[in-house]
Parts: sequence; structure tokens; C-alpha cells
Amino acid sequence: MTVEMTSTDTLVVGAGQAGVAMSEHLGRLGVPHLVVERDRIAESWRTRRWDSLVANGPAWHDRFPGMEFDGLDPGSFVPKEQVASYFEAYAKRIDAPIRTGVEVRRVTRNTGRPGFSVETSDGMIDARRVVVATGPFQRPVIPAIAPRDPALFQIHSAAYRNSAQLPAGGVLVVGAGSSGVQIAEELLRAGRAVYLSVGPHDRPPRRYRGRDFCWWLGVLGEWEKEVAQPGREHVTIAVSGARGGYTVDFRQLAHQGMTLVGVTQSFENGVAAFAPDLADNLARGDENYLTVLDTADAYAARNGLDLPEEPEARVILPDPACVTDPVLELDLAAAGITSIVWATGYAVDFGWLDVDAFGANGKPLHQRGVSVEPGLYFIGLPWLSCRASAFIWGVWRDAQRVAEHIDTQRKYFAHHDAIQHGRETSAA
Repeated sequence: MTVEMTSTDTLVVGAGQAGVAMSEHLGRLGVPHLVVERDRIAESWRTRRWDSLVANGPAWHDRFPGMEFDGLDPGSFVPKEQVASYFEAYAKRIDAPIRTGVEVRRVTRNTGRPGFSVETSDGMIDARRVVVATGPFQRPVIPAIAPRDPALFQIHSAAYRNSAQLPAGGVLVVGAGSSGVQIAEELLRAGRAVYLSVGPHDRPPRRYRGRDFCWWLGVLGEWEKEVAQPGREHVTIAVSGARGGYTVDFRQLAHQGMTLVGVTQSFENGVAAFAPDLADNLARGDENYLTVLDTADAYAARNGLDLPEEPEARVILPDPACVTDPVLELDLAAAGITSIVWATGYAVDFGWLDVDAFGANGKPLHQRGVSVEPGLYFIGLPWLSCRASAFIWGVWRDAQRVAEHIDTQRKYFAHHDAIQHGRETSAA
């Protein structure tokens, strides 16, 4: 049986925001390439998010530089379906060579010659270079502490769509980053009894003194930071664009009827145990919030910006009862809890990459997306080059840098090939 073989200079795996951005920059530089995607373009935005999700940054900010969102107020937060349509339209606009419905199953380095052999669901691809653009949200993670109780409905936030998906009854949401807090509030607004497990977090203001948080990050140079603050690499950020965007305030949610608890530690015989750290976690979140306000005020004063002062933003609500008298153990059945939503993040899955490009912890070894494995690249991962790397506009900039590296490498090899050809010609 003959296996169909396709050859390309650069193969891009994944056609989400990272893959589309890579295609734009490779195309602009004249690099022959192919993008393969196992589903549809930007599929994660359509089918791996809840129904009411919107982008966490405003439309003027969370986009590629070359195209705006049609018909939307620049300050609005774009619904997920429109985000997916945006990338489809963008791919069409740049005439990106994308093949959908093609799953990459294995990538191996060629022996005795440059490049990689790529096994796909649609045949083999011989690629001089491979760009991994599959993003950071590959494998939903549910902790091993999850109770093994068939009577309890459990779901990861990746599979959550809306409140009607859950059986009647109360809900425990584990994880209070952007996904967890938005899902918890949606459930509360739907009339559910909600317990929210809150760990260490940052909770920046959605807006302050008339400017969005994304703007403040930009002028304060925070987007450009290349390394996360030591000890805070895994601290979640609670920020929301839902319902026009608002500052997440856990105390306010509690005063509205939500019960806050600390970090979920274990489940035994139907009883959940929580760490006694809720007050500390809220206090550290407040510290982060107030630090942003202080830094913004100092910047505005130093630069003479005529922005309205906002003293009410510094008002911290009184601690609700669930903070002053924290729940450390909870009998789920007695509390009427029938569901758990695990908003506990994702792990990357690079099992299909049979190459020497990973450290002992399984994470890619790279410098700003350029792998230690020659010819292999990564794009779209958090902190790939800076804080902005996993965001829409940040991945576009990283893709530009990676594409330029590929173009430079192509020129070196072209020089090598020219010399080799010259020698052969002279010998003839």
C-alpha cells in the first residue's frame, strides 16, 4: 500500500489564534507552509467554552493588528462565537493554507537529513520545520482528590455550557480564576446555591479612572514582563468581561448569597474539607488590587494624565459571615450539593511529539518559542516570551518573531545549498 506523502517547508500544527497568526507572518515572508487542524478553525472558542463566554479583554485590544471586529463597540467584550468567526474571516483574508479535519498523530525527526516526518490522519507530511500552535488548553485537569461518588455530577469547566446542564440542586465550584468565578456567578444568577472554593489569586480592576485594565497593563509595561514574579507563576487571575465587564469582588458575591470557602483539600464519606486560608487569600487578592490602583495613580500623576479620580474604587466591603466564620467541612448531601464544577485548569499534551525537546517536568525547552530541537518551534504558550504571549495580540507578536527566525534559518540553509551546488558544478 502506498502512503500519500506531502512535503512542505514549515508545518504549523493547530489553526487557532496561534496558527492563524503564524500563517500570516510566514506568508508575508514568503515561507512555504501548511497549517493543519484536527477540527475547525478556532474550534476551542466554539465548543470548549461555556455558552455565555466573552473575551476577557475589550474588542479594541483583544484582536490582531490588521483587522477589527465588525459592528462592535471597541470597548465591548466579544462573545466567543464572534471570536471564532473573526479568526475564520482572518484566515480567509490572508488566504492561509489551512487543512481542517487533519489530526497530527506523531512527529519524529528525520535521520541523516533535516526536518521531520509527520504522521497524520490524512497521510504523511515531510516538513523541514514544525511549529506547534496547539495552545495551552489541551487536557482538562481534574485533581485526584475528586470524590468517586456516582450520585454526584462532576464536570470540568471545559465541558460546562450552562446551568441547565447540571441536575437540580446546589453546586460546588472549585477554582476561582476567571473561568471559575464567571461560572459560579452565572449559576448564582440562575438561582442555584453556590459554594466557591477560592485559592490564591490576583483580582485586578476591570476598569479604573476611565481606562480598562488592559490599557493600564500596557502603559505600565506589565505586558512586556518576561518572567512571572517568583512564587506567583501559578496564581490565577480573576477578571471578567461578562455583562459588559466588571471588577471581580468575592466579598460582594458572598453578600449576594454565594458561600466562599478556602482551597479544597479532600473528600471523604461525602464530606468536603477546605483549608483555613480563605481570609488570607482574599487579603492577598485585595493587596494585588490596591497595588494596581496605587501604581496607576502614580503613573497618572507623573505623566499629568487628565483622568477622573475614583476614590470609591478603594472601598473594601466588610467580610461576610463565610469569611469571619469559615466553612472548613461540608457534608455535600446535607448542603444540597448535587454537582461539582472543576475550574482547575489544563495541562499541555505533547505526547505526539517524539522529539528531544522537553525537560524532566515535561515542559518544552525553548527560548522565546525556538526549541532546543532544531527546526521545532512553539507558539501560543503562557509566558513564551512575556506576559502577553497567551493573549490574542500577544501571540500575534510572538508569531512574528518565530516566523522571522524561520526565515533567517531558511537563508542560512539557502547559502549552504548554494555553496554545495557551486562545488558540484565546479567538480563537473
